[in-house]
Amino acid sequence: MGRKRTMNYRELRADAEEEETRTGDEEEDEDDDDDDDDDEEEETPEAGEAEAEPEAEDGEDAEDEDGVPKKKKKKKVKVKEKAPAKPKRTRTAKVIRMRVIWGVFNNSHQMIASYDYPKKDEAEAHAARLVADKKTTHFVQPIKEPIEEKKEKEK
Repeated sequence: MGRKRTMNYRELRADAEEEETRTGDEEEDEDDDDDDDDDEEEETPEAGEAEAEPEAEDGEDAEDEDGVPKKKKKKKVKVKEKAPAKPKRTRTAKVIRMRVIWGVFNNSHQMIASYDYPKKDEAEAHAARLVADKKTTHFVQPIKEPIEEKKEKEK
């Protein structure tokens, strides 16, 4: 089986840009041709047209002081720029107050007992007692846990 030919996007882009410039040049040439036709008509005015010229100056085919007709300007398409997108508002994480307690753990990292922070000596004594009684390793480690605030409604 044959492999698919991969597209060279740079070449395709260059070709597209060349086409755009060609079509742009052709449009300008057509506009120039129209202007040339207008010039020829103005060079050979007839008796009826000579009287109509002063009225034409107020209209669309106005001429400069030199007698050269003004070229019609192309209307530029205004591109509406979108306002920069406002960044989405992110919620700030709720700050949860934490407290430290001492936990007595065994080798399986199971908490056997917990003590308030000022009672570290009691926690270490409990761990030493368990090591002596059960002949297994027990240790004390600090633990952070969220503080549960009691909200009492006043009536």
